[in-house]
Amino acid sequence: MTIAVGDKLPDVKVSKAGESGPEPVQTSDYFKGKRVALFSVPGAFTPTCSAKHLPGYVAKAAELKAKGIDEIVCTAVNDGFVMGAWNRADGSPDVTMLADGNGDFANALGLPLDLTGGGLGKRGQRFSMVVNDGTVEQLNVEAAGEFKVSSAEHMLEQL
Repeated sequence: MTIAVGDKLPDVKVSKAGESGPEPVQTSDYFKGKRVALFSVPGAFTPTCSAKHLPGYVAKAAELKAKGIDEIVCTAVNDGFVMGAWNRADGSPDVTMLADGNGDFANALGLPLDLTGGGLGKRGQRFSMVVNDGTVEQLNVEAAGEFKVSSAEHMLEQL
């Protein structure tokens, strides 16, 4: 079952890409007490993710924060080292990278993506959501192969 507006985020372990490497965190603790713009990409360093998705949130970070967002978080089914490297290469300190290395978070959200046919393995779907104190306030799941409703621009229109 796919997560919906009004649902609590599932409580799973992910890794935060930190200065000295991945740091394990529980989603229930991490999203507690703050309003977060969360977006998910199928993979770090992939074309749309690197050319549009992450750069959009980097460019719009100040505007999102001005509209009541406390933190911007990107997640992908990649390990913490890859997410950290991607943030150093294309991101900014305004975006926190949460690595979902085994896909536990994507699966618990009901938003897995099977890209084994293209050699990319099991991933997570492209989506965005506003999470307020661990509860989904807005949810935008992309149709296959699209990049519209999960963009930073679309999220700004919703806030």
